[in-house]
Amino acid sequence: MKNRNPFGGFSRKLVVAFDVGTTFSGISYSVLDPGHPPKIQGVTRFPAQEQVAGSSKIPTVLYYDAEGTVRAIGAEALSEGIYEQAEDEGWFKVEWFKLHLRPLNDSSGSPITTQLPPLPPGKTVVQVYSDFMAYLLQCVKSYMEQTHPNGVDLWATLSPQAEVVLSHPNGWEGSQQTQMRQAAVIAGLVPDTPAGNERLHFVTEGEASLHYSLENGLPADSLKQGDGVVIVDAGGGTVDVSAYAKSPGTVGDAKVFEEIAPPQCHFHGSVFVSLHARVFISNLLSESEFLDDLDNIVKSFDKTTKLRFRNAGEPQFVKFGSTRDNEPETNIRYGQLKLPGDDVATFFEPSITCIVNAVKEQRRLAHKPFSHVVLVGGFASSDWLYEKVKERLSPDGFNVIRPENHLNKAVADGAMSFYIDHCVRTRVSKFTYGQFSNTKFDPHNAEHQKRFANTYISLSGQRNVKNNFSIILPRNTQVSETKEFAKDFHISKKSIGKLTTANVSVWAYRGEIVTPQWKDVDEDNYTKLCSIEVDLKHLASIADQFKRNGPEGPFYRLHYKLILLFGLSELKAVFSWKENGVEKRSPAKIVYDPDPK
Repeated sequence: MKNRNPFGGFSRKLVVAFDVGTTFSGISYSVLDPGHPPKIQGVTRFPAQEQVAGSSKIPTVLYYDAEGTVRAIGAEALSEGIYEQAEDEGWFKVEWFKLHLRPLNDSSGSPITTQLPPLPPGKTVVQVYSDFMAYLLQCVKSYMEQTHPNGVDLWATLSPQAEVVLSHPNGWEGSQQTQMRQAAVIAGLVPDTPAGNERLHFVTEGEASLHYSLENGLPADSLKQGDGVVIVDAGGGTVDVSAYAKSPGTVGDAKVFEEIAPPQCHFHGSVFVSLHARVFISNLLSESEFLDDLDNIVKSFDKTTKLRFRNAGEPQFVKFGSTRDNEPETNIRYGQLKLPGDDVATFFEPSITCIVNAVKEQRRLAHKPFSHVVLVGGFASSDWLYEKVKERLSPDGFNVIRPENHLNKAVADGAMSFYIDHCVRTRVSKFTYGQFSNTKFDPHNAEHQKRFANTYISLSGQRNVKNNFSIILPRNTQVSETKEFAKDFHISKKSIGKLTTANVSVWAYRGEIVTPQWKDVDEDNYTKLCSIEVDLKHLASIADQFKRNGPEGPFYRLHYKLILLFGLSELKAVFSWKENGVEKRSPAKIVYDPDPK
């Protein structure tokens, strides 16, 4: 960011941001020197891509052999001769693996997501992620050692304590962050220690793109007038949509922003244009001798036709063979497949419609007005996508723009800016969060009466009704980074031994009911977010404080507060209770299920 303040630390520090994208990945870093303004630098030279001067991205592709060993990765995986070698030796090509990490409860993508390339046999998405992260770590190491004066010593000195920033789509949640953290540890980015975990940071791609846009294309008048702005990060796999505005009370040129609507994540990135093309071409060539060339045709479409498509009124040509390849009945002449422009336009249509609808939904939910829409990400370089989005949003008063340069650097550079500049201080809850609890049965309450079969007598002798949803944080609520959301609950057990470990679950309601109350209403839209565990073994020594008498004898009850901090890029939890009337607090361990359903 222009005019950054000098770094206020006491010693040099290295910060590295890794953007593992669906189709391409990037790395940015900064060496923070005390007393000097931070400068963001990008890795612009990668193995097997040295001839491409200034390239800031690397293909997110790997090849594994039959034993599960990485044989080619990054640009090397696409270099001449590798395809033939892979065929001869039975290697397994892996691409788009990032999308296998997507939340299993996400419904924002079309059924075509089931057509994603599979993971290698015997490999998990965490293992593939870690292999690719280890490669990226080696890339930044080599680049810094070769580029900086005394680079070898610089890396050896600073890398053991480097801060690491990982970006991810807006729709990724705690479960995905946990798996990314596991991959980072396996790859050697940070050690699996409390100190190592403190050095690993997450940022959404939407928020990273805002930080990038502050220097590259965000309209100045939107900052001066207090108008909001929507950032559309159209990438390879996902379209991430986020809305921000300058925080009230911000003085002068200070850049402090607040999120003003729930962020969105949709599986309509550029790879899905290619998937739609594959389905169409496969049907077109179903009776053709060229069906065996389908992979090559789609690959050519992906590299050329998709990028240069600008006019639905003109036919598009996909070159894949030699001049001897002809089949007039399927529009193949001289090694080129002719596709009507109108049909090619349909491949883009789901993504265009998704972006337009998402922006309008952001306006509907936003806490402040906005009119500017900034389109970033690799997919944003498509003129057809940009022009169609602009054409459909302009009548509603939206001003759609895109930065001129380095659209694919937005997330990596923005992730670095997130760490250095920290512009966003307030975020918006995507869902309604809470905990299922048992509430006192009220015979005069119709909702309780209809659930009488779901009641029970507690240890205290009170009749309770089960599965009442106690809301901790409503959807679409603006949350500052330090704001605590607390709710009172209690646990009752027959023995003090069963109180020594508290394990409670936090749930997310993803449906349309404004104030959800019962699990059996719209049950499919409740998903378990995480479990929160707290060690309370010391309570055994002061058991009498929690002892109660009930109809069936003594029992033990612990009243507690579940305190959640939602305003950070990662969920934080605190468990609070009282001993001798004095509040006690303990950081809680958050455990995510691989499948949060």
